[in-house]
Amino acid sequence: MSEPVRRADFGRVSVFFGEKSGKYPDGNQVVVHGTDTHAIFDTPLVANRIGAEVDDAELVILGHVHEDHMAGLHRVPKAAVHVHELDVAAARSWEGLSRHFGLSPDAARKMLEKARKEFHYAPRPDAIAYADGATWQLGGSTVRAIHMPGHTSGHCVLLVEPEGVAFIGDIDLSGFGPYYGDATSSLAQFRRTLARLPEVPARTWVTSHHRGIYTDRGAFLEALAAFAGKIDERSERLLELLRESPRTLDELVRIRLLYPADYEELWVDDVERRTISQHLDELVAAGRVARDEAGRYSAT
Repeated sequence: MSEPVRRADFGRVSVFFGEKSGKYPDGNQVVVHGTDTHAIFDTPLVANRIGAEVDDAELVILGHVHEDHMAGLHRVPKAAVHVHELDVAAARSWEGLSRHFGLSPDAARKMLEKARKEFHYAPRPDAIAYADGATWQLGGSTVRAIHMPGHTSGHCVLLVEPEGVAFIGDIDLSGFGPYYGDATSSLAQFRRTLARLPEVPARTWVTSHHRGIYTDRGAFLEALAAFAGKIDERSERLLELLRESPRTLDELVRIRLLYPADYEELWVDDVERRTISQHLDELVAAGRVARDEAGRYSAT
């Protein structure tokens, strides 16, 4: 018999930890036991090992849409699924999710195979769109969606009151840093989101991946500052490369900014290209980088 999934409880809110505190490809599962409605946030791989506390859910609220956050949707076919209006198309069909990723056609085909094999991928054409500020009265607890884009265009923090638990999703406070490499991602929006996050009136912060739970505000703010600092570290790394010699975008993608040279995944080149492009746009706008007619970038 498998070991029970490790959990932590905060009033009506329960957090079930995925493998390695929800490190990708797994995640951490939030369950809210309302007296009227039993709700869950996202459905990572660990959702398949929890049992009734997931399987009996009447409501699923997705903080954003990616394959690893849909890995348990097949277990709750009768539950209502709510998704932010800017991410909802990605939940409704593979075509929508593929556009969301922005993968090349060959990578998209392989990604669909991976999603089905490794993440039990099941689209939800019945997904219901919600907007910023949407609330759900569950009986004893209220959930409020706070639009915090950047990771995806529809990424939201889900705040549960009166428990004061904020599910901050893929603002995961990991050592990797913010991810904004999809077609609907935005570096500029992620910067604004990170500046706004401390304003959320929470006492407990739950990440989808890596860190799990913070109950001390000082520790949370310290981790958030380190996480946000990765953005400027990446810009400085690009500047170092461009001080060495002018380089094209293709050359920078081959060198890589995010992933080690020996790391291989379906999305690596596409993600590197979008991430580096956004940093270059910022640096050009700031006058720190120039682009010549041949498409080569150099530090000014």
